[in-house]
Amino acid sequence: MSADEFEACVEAAIDTIPADLSRAMSNVAIFIEDEYVPGPHEDPDTELLGVYEGTPLTERDSWWDAGSLPDRIVVFRGPLLRMCESRDEVVDEVRITVIHEVAHHFGIDDERLHELGWG
Repeated sequence: MSADEFEACVEAAIDTIPADLSRAMSNVAIFIEDEYVPGPHEDPDTELLGVYEGTPLTERDSWWDAGSLPDRIVVFRGPLLRMCESRDEVVDEVRITVIHEVAHHFGIDDERLHELGWG
């Protein structure tokens, strides 16, 4: 799958976010990167499909807005393409990844996401 096709999958996944939730998202940007680079204290073989970097809406206080950078959701193209065997699988996994990371923006943790089937 080309980079442009992958970007279209991410855009389509974003478009599936219900309008009321999309409007409630605050100061968050979504990016695509080829690979996750593990930090110095992580297993160097760590592979992520996506990551949320920021302060969830449930943890923001009245001072949060004062100079805060946008939260980031990053979708990693390489791991998603490697784990999927078809275009349909890529589309489905990208959608799951985007929803999973957006849920973190709303303060939903991994344990709850797994319970809901979005792990």
